[in-house]
Amino acid sequence: MAKEIRPSVDLDDVDLALVDALVADARIANNRLAARAGVAASTALARVRQLIDRGIVRGFHADLDPERIGRPVQAVVAIRLRAHDRRHIDAFTATVPRLPEVVQSFHLAGDDDYLLHVAVPSASYLRDWILDEVTTHPAVAHSRTSLVFGHERGQPGPL
Repeated sequence: MAKEIRPSVDLDDVDLALVDALVADARIANNRLAARAGVAASTALARVRQLIDRGIVRGFHADLDPERIGRPVQAVVAIRLRAHDRRHIDAFTATVPRLPEVVQSFHLAGDDDYLLHVAVPSASYLRDWILDEVTTHPAVAHSRTSLVFGHERGQPGPL
């Protein structure tokens, strides 16, 4: 039996129902969202706005197929910084994770400091991108690249 996960902020049953419905389908029509939460459409709209204002809902995103948008080569790039000080972290974070090739960026504890999920047009593009944008960055000491053969997005369970 799965252990129940409780949010770290106060969410009532309506908030939880709204969040669960949005996780399942962020494009759900407001009237259907309201019905799933058992509230009026105006209440659902107001409550979703409150969830956004409180920073609980951070955004709504399109899940694109990298191959169909001309980026069939995906990789995970592990990065180690030269030093673990604010200057190196801020310099790296301000540039590399914000490049258009980066799908997701993770700042980590452990052997690696960052993992970057990147999607690019070709293996040669990936090689050049690593050389031009990653290994030459002054904050980077080491990088390791792993090709991605497949990627499935996880689906968080209900709160």
